Amino acid sequence: MPIDINKIRSEFPILNQKIHGKDYVYLDNGATTQKPIQVIDAVSDFYKNTNSNIHRGVHHLSDLSTKAYEAVRSKVQNFINAEQEQEIIFTKGTTDSINLVAFSFGERYINTGDEIIISAMEHHSNLVPWQMLCERKGANLRVLPFNKNGELEMDKLPGLLNDKTKLLAVTHVSNSLGTINPVKEIIEQAHKANVPVLIDGAQSIQHSIIDVQDLDCDFYVFSGHKIYAETGIGVLYGKEKYLKEMPPYQGGGDMVDHVTLEKTTYLDAPFKFEAGTANYVGAVSLGVAIDYINDIGLKNIAEYEAELLQYATAELEKIEGLTIYGKAKHKTATISFLLDKIHHYDTGMILDKLGIAVRTGSHCTQPIMDFLDITGTVRASFAFYNTKNDVDRLVAGILKVKEMFA
Repeated sequence: MPIDINKIRSEFPILNQKIHGKDYVYLDNGATTQKPIQVIDAVSDFYKNTNSNIHRGVHHLSDLSTKAYEAVRSKVQNFINAEQEQEIIFTKGTTDSINLVAFSFGERYINTGDEIIISAMEHHSNLVPWQMLCERKGANLRVLPFNKNGELEMDKLPGLLNDKTKLLAVTHVSNSLGTINPVKEIIEQAHKANVPVLIDGAQSIQHSIIDVQDLDCDFYVFSGHKIYAETGIGVLYGKEKYLKEMPPYQGGGDMVDHVTLEKTTYLDAPFKFEAGTANYVGAVSLGVAIDYINDIGLKNIAEYEAELLQYATAELEKIEGLTIYGKAKHKTATISFLLDKIHHYDTGMILDKLGIAVRTGSHCTQPIMDFLDITGTVRASFAFYNTKNDVDRLVAGILKVKEMFA
């Protein structure tokens, strides 16, 4: 069923304003998505009527708050089709989730001389934690390259997998190129070599249906603020067999079983990985955002965004002197580009004055920029509340930039 774009846009208050006197065109969804009024109201209502710390209170509001928080865990389980509720761990976001695995999995399973595989198109969040782990443990980081179209060179993967490989971590969707990686094939190849796989889902969770059991990934991570919820809330999905063996990432309240001055024992997953006061209000916002997405339907969202990507690509390709970076056969609704001899920052600043928000720079993927021999790009990333009119405004804005620099 086609989405009702007018209804949807009316539910995102921030879109219905003027920036520099112009109707707002927000094309920085890869960095963070805007929030529907349903999420905004739910957060406000929670603070007005329910707010109380979870798990440790015996009073009424604490009980309500705890139930609301744990209900979202079940909701996330169903949303990504995890086998068990206890495989869902709440974190601060994708970066926090990856760091948790890098520390806890690393402490349990990584030793001197072991190897970890990543791709050359990773966001720094799925690169730096593994570098730190390798430095700490004396392990080695190996890299799966990509080609000029922004597609992983899958024929190189078998040569990287060996008996020293202990983990493979790869992004589902490149945040700067838009490439949708063949993660199911990657997981199948890795599992044949008995190698577990972590999938960075920060740029895929909001665009397509995710089924972790079908993928058979061992870890899957994402951020709430990428999927129309608050900032500061994220999810780590992990298979129970690994979560049981991994030590806690942090110590503190709410993750302990028994504490003495001499020794502490820990609760089972997920609680042993959720030390301290959780972002329970953020979790509530995530639950409402998931309900909102489910009401629209991820299949409908994916179809609409694919149409928008096709239209935007065709229109941008008409502009003389514009180069698109990332031409993979399978892409999500993200386009990175440069205008000849015009710095990406200058392009972004002028577009801003025209009421158009884009992202400029390396997008936390400096190795990609090094491979492309550029310092950065202009990135337009779309969501289901964007329209073809937004694309037309972007095109007109780019033509204005060209005119100013002519």
